[in-house]
Amino acid sequence: MSRSGYDAVVDVDDEGDLGHTDLREDLEFHQSNFSSTTNLNKPSQSSGLPLPATASGSNQSGGGGKKLIWTLGFYSQFFDVDTTSVLQRCWAALFPRANFLDVLEGNPDLYGPFWIATTVVLILFLGGTISDYLASTGRAGFAYDFGLLSGAAGLIYGYTFVIPVILYLALRYFGSESANLLECWALYGYGNLIWIPVALVSWSPIKILNWVFVGVGFGVSVAFLLRNLYPVLSATDRQTSKVLLVAVVGLHFGLAVAIKVLFFAHGSPLPGGKDEIGPGTGGGGEGAEKPAFMMF
Repeated sequence: MSRSGYDAVVDVDDEGDLGHTDLREDLEFHQSNFSSTTNLNKPSQSSGLPLPATASGSNQSGGGGKKLIWTLGFYSQFFDVDTTSVLQRCWAALFPRANFLDVLEGNPDLYGPFWIATTVVLILFLGGTISDYLASTGRAGFAYDFGLLSGAAGLIYGYTFVIPVILYLALRYFGSESANLLECWALYGYGNLIWIPVALVSWSPIKILNWVFVGVGFGVSVAFLLRNLYPVLSATDRQTSKVLLVAVVGLHFGLAVAIKVLFFAHGSPLPGGKDEIGPGTGGGGEGAEKPAFMMF
């Protein structure tokens, strides 16, 4: 029997003698309110007096408070990932075995998507520059076309960071409660990883090889997106999910075609690019005057 559970009530005789009292008949037990009584050793919680804040509590409130959008701390939380995690996510993007959202473990990042997109931009620019140099062989001079760099940056960064925002807003509008903007950014960012090896062969003059690599890049990346976006898209009604799936595939196909047309094999129609080759460019003859895009 617990001490704190009951109060003991004992009846004694008029003389205060317990010896004449029959404990079996006169001893009664009542429910105790001991647990609700005020403990004199602890400060009263019902007194209304504020307790002093401890040092650890003040540190937690200072470190765990809301971060303002114009501070670096707000953006640093999106890059809170180590190299090992980024490499694991890159491997899972190229060789998927499980849902990529499970690989993220509730901690999507922008570190991997940003540097993957930056790497694709730089390689596309270098590959396009090499392709331009090979196309200008035998002519008077060669000048770097930085329109390729701005074009690659606009295409890749725009696709990686703008399209997920549009998709996220569409999902939220059509009632998908599981849509998460950071996860959309992570999916599209890591999905671009396959374009790095594809961009490495963009200088090749072999047209069929270029189309094969672009086709492989499109197939791998769009399969990755559909596999991981389908559970989110299916949260909407059947007709809406079909429209969104078609939109995802169509936009990704447009990205693949744009990469092929703008950066592969002597054929960029960007302003100032390889198409602006006139009679005064050097080399003479009809071959030098022929626009580069005719080689498609």
